[in-house]
Amino acid sequence: MRLDFKLIQNKSRVRKMSTYTQILYQIVFSTKNRKPVLLKENREKLYKDIWGILKNKNCHLYRINGVEDHLHIITHLHPSISLSNLVKDIKLGSSNYMKENQLFPDFDGWQEGYAAFTYTIKEKEGLIRYVQNQEEHHKKMTFKEELVVLLKEHNVEFNGRYLV
Repeated sequence: MRLDFKLIQNKSRVRKMSTYTQILYQIVFSTKNRKPVLLKENREKLYKDIWGILKNKNCHLYRINGVEDHLHIITHLHPSISLSNLVKDIKLGSSNYMKENQLFPDFDGWQEGYAAFTYTIKEKEGLIRYVQNQEEHHKKMTFKEELVVLLKEHNVEFNGRYLV
């Protein structure tokens, strides 16, 4: 009983540590069947919608960009948000937004999976430039080729059969 009493007395002196994180994620996913439907003239509207989803989840967006068949998102996740739930919310929310606003008439949905890679804050500027230059980058390389490079760079084991 004395032990309980001491714990109660000392509770007021217990210091709690806050949660601090600084992990950059690059999230990449494609349209269903890599269909090239994300036409340039409406991509900014899509990006703003996704930015709103991230903001509502207390995640910081550093950069978003893409081409006709896929997107790259550079973000910092709030510690209370899981990556898989965030991607699910982005895909569901943006799909609904695109359909309601008829942004991309041939959009059938997003692919089932996604790729996500972590980076240190020191890599932020180079990563932002890389995502910023997606159109130029994809004049030389397909999405599949890019994804293979990213997977290999990050030592992610993969089966080429599933990179359709």
